[in-house]
Amino acid sequence: MAASSSRVMLGPLVAAIDQGTSSTRFLVFNAKTAELLSHHQVEINQSFPKEGWVEEDPKEILQSVYECMERTCEKLTQLNVDISNIKAIGVTNQRETTLVWDKETGETPGRNKNHLKVRRWGTQTADHHVFIRNNPNSLNTYFSAVKLRWLMDNVDEVAEAVLTHRAMFGTVDSWLIWCLTGGKSGGVHCTDVTNASRTMLFNIHTLDWDPELCKYFDIPMEILPKVRSSSEIYGLMKICSSLKSGCLSGIPISGCLGDQSAALVGQMCFQEGQAKNTYGTGCFLLRNTGAKPVMSEHGLLTTVAYKLGRDKPACYALEGSVAIAGAVVRWLKDNLGIIQTSTELEKLAASVGTSYGCYFVPAFSGLYAPYWEPSARGIICGLTQFTNKSHLAFAALEAVCFQTREILDAMNQDSGIPLTQLQVDGGMTSNRLLMQLQADILCIPVVKPSMPETTALGAAMAAGAAEGVSVWSLRPEDLSEVTSEKFEPQINPEESEFRYARWKKAVQRAMNWETTEPISNGNGETSIFSSVPLGFYILGSMLMLIGAKYIAGHMNKSGV
Repeated sequence: MAASSSRVMLGPLVAAIDQGTSSTRFLVFNAKTAELLSHHQVEINQSFPKEGWVEEDPKEILQSVYECMERTCEKLTQLNVDISNIKAIGVTNQRETTLVWDKETGETPGRNKNHLKVRRWGTQTADHHVFIRNNPNSLNTYFSAVKLRWLMDNVDEVAEAVLTHRAMFGTVDSWLIWCLTGGKSGGVHCTDVTNASRTMLFNIHTLDWDPELCKYFDIPMEILPKVRSSSEIYGLMKICSSLKSGCLSGIPISGCLGDQSAALVGQMCFQEGQAKNTYGTGCFLLRNTGAKPVMSEHGLLTTVAYKLGRDKPACYALEGSVAIAGAVVRWLKDNLGIIQTSTELEKLAASVGTSYGCYFVPAFSGLYAPYWEPSARGIICGLTQFTNKSHLAFAALEAVCFQTREILDAMNQDSGIPLTQLQVDGGMTSNRLLMQLQADILCIPVVKPSMPETTALGAAMAAGAAEGVSVWSLRPEDLSEVTSEKFEPQINPEESEFRYARWKKAVQRAMNWETTEPISNGNGETSIFSSVPLGFYILGSMLMLIGAKYIAGHMNKSGV
C-alpha cells in the first residue's frame, strides 16, 4: 500500500533521450522537482577511416535508444514507479553529425564524414559574404552542409536518392524523431531551430532554411526537415507493444534541443549574460545574449540558443567550441596507455600538483574557437628529464582549462561585460581537480550543480513545458532550486597569467606546425617539408626520439 502511495506522490514524469558523440542515454525526471529517477546508458562505436574523418552507424544509434528505453523502463518497474506517468519525451543530441536516409526504405547509405579541403574551396568563392550575412558560421568541416555536400558528391546511393526524390537529410535529432514516430510509415521529418542553426543552411534571422545558402551548396530544399521550435509536440511515439517500453507508445515527443542548447536550458541560463560550459568529448561554452544575435569579432559563433514554443521569441547565444576535452583522457588511455580509467587521471595529476613547466595543446583535429585552424596539430612542450606521466596528466587537465580561458576571453571582448562566474556541467566535472584548476585559470568562481545531467534535464524541461503537455513550468518563480558546489580561485592572478601566457606560446607552435603532405621542391623532387628549416626538423626528430626512449623506459619501470 505504501508503494502505491509513493507512485501517486511522484506526479507527472518527463523523459529525455540524450544521444551524444560517444553514448546514448534515456533518463526520466520528476516534472515537479526535477529529480532524476532512473536512467540507462549505452556506449556508441566510432570509426576513423582517415585523419579528420569520423563515422558512426545510424542504425546502431537508433538501436541504442531502444535499448536505453527498455532498460530504463525495467529499472523504473523495479523501483515500483508507474511508467504510465511519463507524459512527454524530449530529444537532445550531438549536433553537426550528418545523416541521409531513404524515406521509402529507411536505409542510410553513407555515414558522417568530414572533407578536409573545404577551407581552401570556401575561401576561393566570391559568395563567402553570404555566410556572414545570413549565417555567421565559419565555412568549416565542423558544420553539416559540407558533410552533406560530400555525401552527395561521393556516395552513389545518396546521389541517386536525391535525384529520385527519396532522400531525407537530417542531424541526429531528425533521424531519431522520424524513426520513433513511425519511420517509413509516416514518420515526422523535422528539426528544431538550435540544430538547424548548426548546418550552415539556416538563416538565424528569419529562423528558416535560407535559399541563398542552399543554392550555394547546391542542396535541394525538399530534402531538408521542417524547422520547428524547441518546445512543441512534433509527433507521437510508436514503440512495439511487446517490449516493456511499449507503454511509451502514444507519448508525445515534444522537446528538441542540440546538446549545448539543452545544457543552457538545464542550467536555467535564461537571463542575458548568463553562461555555461559543458565538459564532454569537447568543451562548449555558451553565453546567453538575449533576443538579438550578437556577431562575434573574436572567433566565436553566433547561434540560436533556444525557442521555447511556437509563439515564443528565439533567444540567441555566443558559442565557443573546443574540439578536445574529455577526448584527451581517452587519448592518454587508449593511445599512450598511461592510465586505465578516467579517474586515474585525477589521481596522477593530484600526486604532483603541477605540470612542472610541461604544456599540452591537444589539437588532434585542429583548433576550433577562437582560431578555426584545421591544420593545427597537437604538441607537448617543456619536457625535461624530470617530466613523468603525472606531469603529463596535470598538463592535460590544464589544457582543457586554458582552452576554456581563451573562449571566455573572446566572449568578454565581444560582450564588453566580463563574466563573474561560470556554470559548468558534463562528465568531466566529476574531476574536482579539474574544476579547481578551471577556477584558478579563469580567476572567477566555477559553479557545479549537484545534479550533473543538465543536458538531458534541459530537453525534459522543453518537452514538459510544450503546449498540449504543460506539466513543467518554466516561469522563474516555479523553477526548482538547484543545489551546487562553488570552486573559488586559490592562486593569485599573476601566477594564472604567467601559466596562461606560456601555454599560448605552445598554441602558436601548434598553429605553425606543418602537415606531412608531400610537396614539390621545384626541382621535380618530392619532400614532406615545407617552409620550416630542415635543421628544425632534424633537431625536433632527435629530441622526439630521445624523449620517446626515455618515456618508454620510464613507463616500463612504472609497470605501464
